[in-house]
Amino acid sequence: MSMVPEDLVELGRIVSAYGVKGMVKIQPYTDDRSVLQDIEQWWLARVSPRDGKLLSAYTAVQARRVREQGTDLVAALDGINDRDQAEAMKGTSVFASRSQFPSASDDEYYWVDLIGSRVYFEDSGELAGIVLEVMDNGAHGVLRVARHQADAQGEPAPILDAKGRVREWLVPFVSEHVPEVDVAGRRIVTRFPLDF
Repeated sequence: MSMVPEDLVELGRIVSAYGVKGMVKIQPYTDDRSVLQDIEQWWLARVSPRDGKLLSAYTAVQARRVREQGTDLVAALDGINDRDQAEAMKGTSVFASRSQFPSASDDEYYWVDLIGSRVYFEDSGELAGIVLEVMDNGAHGVLRVARHQADAQGEPAPILDAKGRVREWLVPFVSEHVPEVDVAGRRIVTRFPLDF
């Protein structure tokens, strides 16, 4: 049995069986479909849609004949040989090891690599916040940033609203508003206005 990698990233969900020979249809998350097509070893697990907690152990599976089907993917998985077995996989999340991702091109980023990065204002160099999530609005990515400022020791301190919740800020992830991304340094620079 394979050791479960520590760097698993959830890339999609099996939504149904496809055909009668045991293929499954996968709904990929955002632009990660190419990763699922390029990586043969997937990890499957059931995840609670409410809180994201694992409901089953990870299982390694070899993906074969992965191809696009509209906005989804279809794949043959080793050990799944008929429609009933494939249908039983419905709702299972698909993961892959981050270390297996193909290299990104210049000026392209895997969104998972941006989560947790610190965001700084271009003009002042001051800390603006920390990326919580990257969302897709159909036209481009959007950084969902938890607002933080540097404390006396230079560490991030959350900026709270009147109800004690961390303020959030949405930043369009386009070069006009985000001129600098340093994935290795976990640093993003923005010129997007706070009051937009």
